Amino acid sequence: MAEPRKKGLISHGVAAQNRKARFDYKINDTIEAGVMLVGPEVKSLRAGRATLADAWAGERDGEIWLFNVYIPEWQAGSFVARFEPRRPRKLLLHKKQVRELIGAITRDGTTLVPMDIHFNERGVAKVTLGLAEGKKKHDKRAAIAARDWQRDKARLMREKG
Repeated sequence: MAEPRKKGLISHGVAAQNRKARFDYKINDTIEAGVMLVGPEVKSLRAGRATLADAWAGERDGEIWLFNVYIPEWQAGSFVARFEPRRPRKLLLHKKQVRELIGAITRDGTTLVPMDIHFNERGVAKVTLGLAEGKKKHDKRAAIAARDWQRDKARLMREKG
């Protein structure tokens, strides 16, 4: 007999999202990577409590790491395993992917931005990384103007008919 689903927990789908990433950066390419997590971190992710607002990915000792992701400690239950909520977390990638990403981020103006943390169909936590270039202030203003125009245009079409 199947176990009933616990209320509010995410078995697959997006657990945390960096909503400002596409506004602040021009995303050239995306890649999916696994994340090394401990048990309570996975429980907090399944509860949807992580924050990617100030997160970034970079190279350390020839590997790609995820920095400044906030995953709060799991408070429920009797399992007592403390961890640092903002600790660096190693990303799991193939060696060829690591070499390509390190080469890309050493170039001027390119960075790795975590777009979201999600659970795939098998229930494994994955991070979508965007290979991105920072937008200038005038690019951001143009994006805001285009978004406002699309909203106004949709409103006019809805009113006219």
